Amino acid sequence: MPARAAPPEDVADLVGARGAGGETQLEQRGYTFVDVTKGDERAYANWWNGARKRCITVVTHDGRYERIDKASPSDCKQKSGDNGTAVAVAVGAAALIGALALAHKSHHHDSGEHGGNAQQEAAYDRGYRDGLYNYPYHNYDRSDHYSQGYQVGVQQREYDGSYRPGQGGGGGYREDVYVQDLIGQARSYSESELPRRGFTLIETYTTNGDGRFTTYWRQVSKQCISVNTRNARVYDITSLRNKQCRN
Repeated sequence: MPARAAPPEDVADLVGARGAGGETQLEQRGYTFVDVTKGDERAYANWWNGARKRCITVVTHDGRYERIDKASPSDCKQKSGDNGTAVAVAVGAAALIGALALAHKSHHHDSGEHGGNAQQEAAYDRGYRDGLYNYPYHNYDRSDHYSQGYQVGVQQREYDGSYRPGQGGGGGYREDVYVQDLIGQARSYSESELPRRGFTLIETYTTNGDGRFTTYWRQVSKQCISVNTRNARVYDITSLRNKQCRN
């Protein structure tokens, strides 16, 4: 099979990043979210960089950026003129802008509510996107602004799908437990702390040397995680598909 093209140089380091952190980095590097589609357990999100006149497609799997591909301007609702200047095409972008505008018109999200706090705005917008695209409720920093954004995103998604019989409701709301703070902690501490947070040990297997992978399941939030420990310390914690925690 032909080799896959390398990701653009300005975002190559984001391959393998977690979704939420990757979005923040893309925005800081001048990219604007355009749209997203889902299939085969993956999400395909298009991002546009106006300064670079570049469109990229970010493929997310199990909460991480699996790969980042170059895409044509048309994938980002852009078209190039003779002088190479990209001009926005309003169809897909307008839908997103309209949805965001609806969220910002909410009495929970006016400038006076947040006082112009960039961190609160970012939490709200992250919650809004999670709710809009039916991602799990993941309010790991216990932010009221994330919660408000998620509720508005769910409402917008239900409104957009109201023309389809039987659609709406649900919202995907679940209170995930934050576990990334255990990275770097002693293995013995994580083994006592995770049950305290509601996780049940499913299985453990070791690798050559001192490596160990332990799978945990939390029924209430439907969280399946793998804890990778090395040298008696937590090296990484990865989210898994739920079926990997079920017999």
